[in-house]
Amino acid sequence: MAEFFPPAFLFLAAAILLPGLPMIARNIVLLAAPLLSGWMIWSLPEGALAPMAFFGFELELLRVDPLARLFGLIFSLAAFLANLYAWHLRDTAQQLAALLYAGAAIGAVFAGDLISLFVFWEGTAIASVFLIWARGSEGAYHTGMRYLVVQIASGVLLLIGVALFYRETGSVAFDKMVLGSAASWLILIAFGIKCGFPLLHSWLSDAYPAATVTGSVILSVFTTKMAVYALARGFAGTEMLIYVGTVMALFPILYAIFENDLRRVLAFALISQLGFMVVGIGIGTELALNGAAAHAVASVLYKGLLFMAMGAVMFRTGTVKASALGGLYRTMPLTMLLCVVGAASISAMPLFSGFVTKSLTLSAAAKGHYDWVWGALLLASVGAVLHTGIRVPYAAFFAKDSGLRPEEAPFHMLVAMAGMAFFCVAIGVYPEQLYALLPFDVAYDSYTTTHVITQVQLVMFTLLGFVVLLRAGVFPQAGAQVTLGFDWVYRKAGPVALRYLHAAFGASAGYVVGEISNWAMGLYRRFQYSTGPEGRLAQTWPTGAMVLWIAILLGVTMFVNFVS
Repeated sequence: MAEFFPPAFLFLAAAILLPGLPMIARNIVLLAAPLLSGWMIWSLPEGALAPMAFFGFELELLRVDPLARLFGLIFSLAAFLANLYAWHLRDTAQQLAALLYAGAAIGAVFAGDLISLFVFWEGTAIASVFLIWARGSEGAYHTGMRYLVVQIASGVLLLIGVALFYRETGSVAFDKMVLGSAASWLILIAFGIKCGFPLLHSWLSDAYPAATVTGSVILSVFTTKMAVYALARGFAGTEMLIYVGTVMALFPILYAIFENDLRRVLAFALISQLGFMVVGIGIGTELALNGAAAHAVASVLYKGLLFMAMGAVMFRTGTVKASALGGLYRTMPLTMLLCVVGAASISAMPLFSGFVTKSLTLSAAAKGHYDWVWGALLLASVGAVLHTGIRVPYAAFFAKDSGLRPEEAPFHMLVAMAGMAFFCVAIGVYPEQLYALLPFDVAYDSYTTTHVITQVQLVMFTLLGFVVLLRAGVFPQAGAQVTLGFDWVYRKAGPVALRYLHAAFGASAGYVVGEISNWAMGLYRRFQYSTGPEGRLAQTWPTGAMVLWIAILLGVTMFVNFVS
């Protein structure tokens, strides 16, 4: 029998129990599962604790080390606060999706082999899409389909990479890799899709604003941070990631400044913050990896808080369009104050979480003599202050009076936001508590005079510039622009190009397509004759029964292998 029980299975067990419970009991289970998971993760010793033989492969469902423990703890905490934020929900589908999504992400963090990682990797994709579809609109349906296609594509690339990796090495262990082979490149691209690499990022800014009020909060926590963990585990010190991360940190700035939808602003800001983490992973020193891990924790908290604040605004007003908001501080003062805490954290103000985490990566870039990277990240920091630290709370709460007088956010939402805000401040005031959990020993003082003065000046001068541009009428007006992302290439320009190609080469293309179709149909008929419902292989056992028994036997095999 395995010595320890993977925390991810707690969420699976809770999801199985959930539909049959009354509503109050459901909410208790939704809060108890991440709390129990966090306690288990905190208590687990280090090591490979749940080995499992599966069809000749040695799987490891529970590998515990400081990096995995840190991500497991912050995922558990975020799942608890997100479920508390969603206390009002009566939608079983969203509740199940939230549980399974969090469980799959935590399972991926503790996976010690690439096969287990793939299973949990795909689990996050399948569970999370229901948080988009739950909005119930036609637009959300199509957005969810696009999101699912991209997420499944990431899993397919990962699976092919794992197969090639096993053929090359004879191992499926998930450890540090050397970029160079086809296998390592495919795995890196799979990780990069979920991390929001440039040109692979459009799913994030497309899907997160389309989710439900609570769904966008949950989406902001897991997928991208799981990818950051995977990059830190598999590709630490890969120099290419320094440049990829630098581009990630910079290019979303203009999108976020011009965007009218404030949840989309937060999505672009999230990509920029992920760039800091990717740079740290690419530098690969102990200080840089500590910075990437610490900033991932801080980002989960302040980004979750900001999505919660905008979700509360949307819950009360029905919109998060900057052009339709303003003056909400009058009737939503607590939401405004909590939003400002998130804004101060992403702006890296002293006494807030971003101040003590972002500086680790900046210091690592300076010590590694990546001077231009350091300068680019400093510019990205200015952008974060401008488009999120200042513009988001200003547009929602302080801009010209919109005439809206909504009620304050519900109590459970305020408590969840207060929990996020508490940890944003606690990490900023007592960073040693976070530093003690990082993968490597830390001897770092964030509160040097130079750092404090530099960061305060950066924030204050950015604020001054915002005010001057606003008064001069130069700052972009909300709703006056249409922003096009890279997804426009394959969503709009792609179909148009195909129509032109079809018009130009229609006859020859039609002949080729027809021949391929005839060949495929012939192959299908032969396959159907042998294996279809009327075929020879189906004369004894109905096809449906065979599929059912295969699924049952596979499940029993996995369970017996795990407990024996």
